[in-house]
Amino acid sequence: MAKTVSEDAWIESCLSSGRFSTYVKAAGGSRERALDLYQWNAKLSAAFLHDLSHLEVGLRNACDRQLNEAVLDGDNHWSDPATLMALFPVTLRRDRASGRVRDGNKTPRANVERARLSAETFPDSPLIAGKIVAEIMFGFWTYLLSDAHEKTIWVPYLHKAFPKGTDRGLLNDALGSLRVFRNRVAHHENILNGSESERRRIVFLTRLLSPEALTHLRLNSDVAELLAARP
Repeated sequence: MAKTVSEDAWIESCLSSGRFSTYVKAAGGSRERALDLYQWNAKLSAAFLHDLSHLEVGLRNACDRQLNEAVLDGDNHWSDPATLMALFPVTLRRDRASGRVRDGNKTPRANVERARLSAETFPDSPLIAGKIVAEIMFGFWTYLLSDAHEKTIWVPYLHKAFPKGTDRGLLNDALGSLRVFRNRVAHHENILNGSESERRRIVFLTRLLSPEALTHLRLNSDVAELLAARP
């Protein structure tokens, strides 16, 4: 028996008419299929978060290991103040949009400093490196692979985290796309289009970090199966 307008009025009330209209359009005007698509999108997003979490943890640990080769005498971890400043020195650049001169490394330093504060358990207690690394956002790690850090971080340190001959530019492009995609997933946006490309990027990057990790990911990922089962 077909639903009446009153019986499914909760959809727009809960999801908003603007959000639901995207799914109605994708479903060719069918409200029933649109709701199925919405549910499928939610399941796919959860599955992608699972896979992205594996990639993010693997990436940050690989970067952490290599950056620790830069630790200066007197510091214990690359996030300690002296080493952090050596890795991300004040670098003045002119902003193309505003024309103002700004420190291009201010943001990454601030991200690490905030992570250190968040990792504090008790005042004056030793900081645990693993907690600091876990507090640093995904965007920071992707930024390390950008053009701005090729000579200062990629060449001396981070290239060692990947197979010989790995193209930093390809890594940067893939991570940049996944950063935007991850934000969409985390904010419950629709991922009706382009998801297969992002799945392949996750596979590409995970393979570079560890073929064994990729095998584990494939055995435990639901993304490919859900993509094939789109309503």
